[in-house]
Amino acid sequence: MVDVLGDSCPRPQLMTKKALNEAASGAVIEVKVDNPTSMEALPTVMAAVNGTHLATLKADRYWRVFVRKN
Repeated sequence: MVDVLGDSCPRPQLMTKKALNEAASGAVIEVKVDNPTSMEALPTVMAAVNGTHLATLKADRYWRVFVRKN
């Protein structure tokens, strides 16, 4: 899990990229993000970081973005 609550661009994308680089192929990572711009940007950067966007779910005060390492 990557917890980037309170962070703004580009930190959520950079932390997600780091987590994907360290993960095994096929691993699913949950990213907790509360910045709307970062939440919208995460799915679009997946191709550049060897990942796939699986889902974005709204929680109480943040989003749960699920990505998988290709």
